[in-house]
Amino acid sequence: MPPVNIAVAGAGVIGRAHIAVIAQSSQCRLSAIADPSEAAQALAQTHGVPWFATLDELLATASPDGVILATPNAMHVPQALQCIAAGVPVLVEKPIAHTVADAQKLVQATQTHSAKVLIGHHRAHSPIMREAKAVIDEGRLGQLVSVMGSAMFYKPDDYFTQAPWRHEVGGGPVLINLIHEIHNLRMLCGEIIEVQAMTSNVVRGFAVEDTASITFRFASGVLASFMLSDTAASARSWEQTSQENKAYASYDDEDCYVIAGTMGSLAVPTMRLKTYVKAEDRSWFKPYQSSTVALEREDPLRLQMDHFIRVIQGVEEPLVSAHDGLQNLLVVEAIAQAAASQQTVRLA
Repeated sequence: MPPVNIAVAGAGVIGRAHIAVIAQSSQCRLSAIADPSEAAQALAQTHGVPWFATLDELLATASPDGVILATPNAMHVPQALQCIAAGVPVLVEKPIAHTVADAQKLVQATQTHSAKVLIGHHRAHSPIMREAKAVIDEGRLGQLVSVMGSAMFYKPDDYFTQAPWRHEVGGGPVLINLIHEIHNLRMLCGEIIEVQAMTSNVVRGFAVEDTASITFRFASGVLASFMLSDTAASARSWEQTSQENKAYASYDDEDCYVIAGTMGSLAVPTMRLKTYVKAEDRSWFKPYQSSTVALEREDPLRLQMDHFIRVIQGVEEPLVSAHDGLQNLLVVEAIAQAAASQQTVRLA
């Protein structure tokens, strides 16, 4: 089949990452860039593709097979609706929307028009997640009981000086970082139905949180505790343990999740597995059978692009649907409500 023509709207950090993936693919090619900046215009010239100041101009002039929206959060839904109206499949970067109400509009439009909409929670395409889910689905851990998770890292001062909006509500790690973790946890354990949370800004003193402690209850009865901080000098985060993004220092002796069931536990992403061979062996006085789940690490952004191409071609349904994006955002909203009220917030 001929290469699929993909346009990218938004030429910031993540937009450029998508463009780099497209450039390396034999299955697709970059057809246009939409972004009002001079840097984006220069980037389009470098790649030899048309440049447009707006998505409106791109859709009116070009005929892409698909569009990647890597624009600011508040633009995701209006621009995705433009793509749906034009009959163009779209990959919407996470989070799906700036607000739950906007996300609901996109979900409704996707259903009404049977639109091809993929949400860019790229970790869903990670081989690590695939293998962890396989271990759980095969019953090797028994009945799931609990998850301990963490996303602890230290963001340097210039991260905030370069973008002052990160000082303010909505710019903290709950919305920017935790939404990735929420999707991972939902993939592994099912739907989240209750949330409790505490937040703190005592270290940086910004209007937004820098640290959060969160408890989740899943529909299955699984409980999870999660520690989040962008001011903790710790390597227990997906970025620093998965080895998937080479921009981050990596530590292969650290984990960010430990998933435990009635027959064993799995540490992710080292994939260290400890299980009892027989149910009658279960006792903390008896040793586990220890092993490591084999996997081959691959770039999830590239795998996501391959999947998006198949979605465009009608071969596959979106792995991360608009409904999934909405559910992730609903959990984020519940965390904010729980932290503000110091009450348990139910989602279902």
